[in-house]
Amino acid sequence: MSERTIALITGANKGIGHEIAVGLGALGWSIGVGARDDRRREAAVEQLRAVGVDAFGVALDVTDDASVSAAARLIEERAGRLDVLVNNAGISGEMPQEPTRVDPATIRTVVETNVIGVVRVTNAMLPLLRRSASPRIVNMSSSLGSLTRQSGTAAEPNAGPVIAAYAPSKTFLNAVTLQYARELSGTNILINMGCPGYVATDLNGFHGVRTPEQGAAIAIKLATLPDDGPTGTFFEDAGVVPW
Repeated sequence: MSERTIALITGANKGIGHEIAVGLGALGWSIGVGARDDRRREAAVEQLRAVGVDAFGVALDVTDDASVSAAARLIEERAGRLDVLVNNAGISGEMPQEPTRVDPATIRTVVETNVIGVVRVTNAMLPLLRRSASPRIVNMSSSLGSLTRQSGTAAEPNAGPVIAAYAPSKTFLNAVTLQYARELSGTNILINMGCPGYVATDLNGFHGVRTPEQGAAIAIKLATLPDDGPTGTFFEDAGVVPW
């Protein structure tokens, strides 16, 4: 077994995921760079190693059962356990996404990655997480999934655009995360959701106002929670996000 803390980050080859890897790697952790594209994954590993991170590539397509199972086997063979899982991989989906115009297939595709993919990866990694002294699961969500911010007067400053695939996928993810927190209550596994804010990434055509490094901060905070930290809670940098 490795003496280092072992983390797996999905979608870690670019953007927020890459910066989460940088931040956790700076703590001396060993970082599994989960990504489905071989070339981009290996390039990201090289970049991380160049700044002193103990990084290794993990071929991982969150929508594919065989790929996820193989990733779990790789981590078991390499480290014998997993300490932190950051479910960061996600897609925004094709436009348009107004509910009167969205293609139902777009909703299905987004949910497959943003929700079912998280369940698939989490369940595959749970046996390894249970071997950790302080296991943490961080699901990268979005305040766009907040029903409070999507409704009533609260919708005015913080609701974001009308997007009937992406935003509901994050609401769905939040609900699923709560179910995990309930089932895992009484164990040492802490599972929480983090909103990175409106970050400039290819997910939004680089229109965001925050940097990937800023967006990664909440995930790093949740990945390093103390043993008496919260679970089943939805956070952004400013604090708890209303449901």
